[in-house]
Amino acid sequence: MLLLSTLLALLGAVSALPASSSSPSPRADKQGRDINAGWSYGSQKIRGVNIGGWLVIEPFITPSLFEATGNDGIIDEYTFGQYQDYNTAHNALVNHWNTWFTEDDFAQIAAAGLNHVRIPIGYWAYDISAGEPYHQGQAEYLDKAIGWAKNHGLKVLIDLHGVPGSQNGYDNSGRRGDATWQNDYNNVQRSINIIGQLSKKYSDPAYYQVVTMLGLLNEPATYLNDQLLKTTRQYWYDAYGAARYPWAKDGSNSESGLELVIHDGFQPLSTYNNYMTSPNYEGVFLDTHNYQVFNDDFQTWTWDQHISGICSKAGTYSQSPLWLMVGEWSLATTDCAKWLNGRGIGARYDGSYSGSPYVGTCSDKSNDQSKFSNEYKEFMRKFYDAQTQVYEQNGQGYFHWTWKTETASDWAYKSGLDGGWIPQDANDHKYSLQSLCGSS
Repeated sequence: MLLLSTLLALLGAVSALPASSSSPSPRADKQGRDINAGWSYGSQKIRGVNIGGWLVIEPFITPSLFEATGNDGIIDEYTFGQYQDYNTAHNALVNHWNTWFTEDDFAQIAAAGLNHVRIPIGYWAYDISAGEPYHQGQAEYLDKAIGWAKNHGLKVLIDLHGVPGSQNGYDNSGRRGDATWQNDYNNVQRSINIIGQLSKKYSDPAYYQVVTMLGLLNEPATYLNDQLLKTTRQYWYDAYGAARYPWAKDGSNSESGLELVIHDGFQPLSTYNNYMTSPNYEGVFLDTHNYQVFNDDFQTWTWDQHISGICSKAGTYSQSPLWLMVGEWSLATTDCAKWLNGRGIGARYDGSYSGSPYVGTCSDKSNDQSKFSNEYKEFMRKFYDAQTQVYEQNGQGYFHWTWKTETASDWAYKSGLDGGWIPQDANDHKYSLQSLCGSS
């Protein structure tokens, strides 16, 4: 399998390290963690938000960026470069990078009582050696964002959101369509190289204790086929080696101090039992994403059922074999947000998604918060309190998706703050978990 000899060599280096003391320590847990990332994971909860739609563009977050192209065939970042004049596309992207997020956003995030940001970035920011039509320049803005985070006391998770060939076929991987990452060893090797590059750079003292976490790959759709599942399971090992020992090529077995994040690949958390555990692995988080919108059944749930669905996660999350974080979630209960399912693709809720039955109108859902009823806003406040408390009490915390959108208000933390269904302080819960979930 992928880089197996490299993995064995790295594990040998780990095994040769002095054994940890068996006495309790402030960082002791089921993973034998001995990483000093700059945040007391385990005793302090993650309360974070995603910096979505910025360094990886998404149609549903900034539809105007795609509409301005005048080309319905531009459905993701790949086609944004493929089907436009280079200068036209590049100028639009640079303007977007300069304006969609600024330091003021980071100041507002901190003021809302949040302590982390998760920043997605695509492989193409570092490697377009296969001639892909992506534009580069995102890496400079990532460094700016880290500086803004430092200025406002926020910790940063850098997340590799897209890899060559796409790991899921979603537009948020950079390229919508087929997931072919797993079919070419070079795709996987390029991904591992980028992870090593990111770890080496952001383990440097210049970023120490600001960048605290590195996401090794966002949402590999391992349910698609066995090859993608097998490749992903091996990739976690190899990417761990590249990230934990970024100086190995320089002859050093020094360890990076970053916490490393693997995604559950949409598999049950129990499939990670006895996987990447101590003493050979340190500082490994398991990331799960919790949305209640992406199938027909969710569209018919009542508000009470949506809250019960969150409450039912508590037992599973508390039994996670690795430290668990919910890296993406939202307050949406329908898929009514414009282009949420992809540019030009409709919604299940109103039946405009091919093959889905009509449930109701989208006119007062998601996009225009001025049409939200007071009852809907109050439900979203309950939904917020249920999710944040379940994720904190049964895991290590959360990152809401996402900080802001142009129109999809039930997906935007900032819109929730402005509209009153998200509290001004993330630690302020109007509804207790007991009142929402009872003894469940």
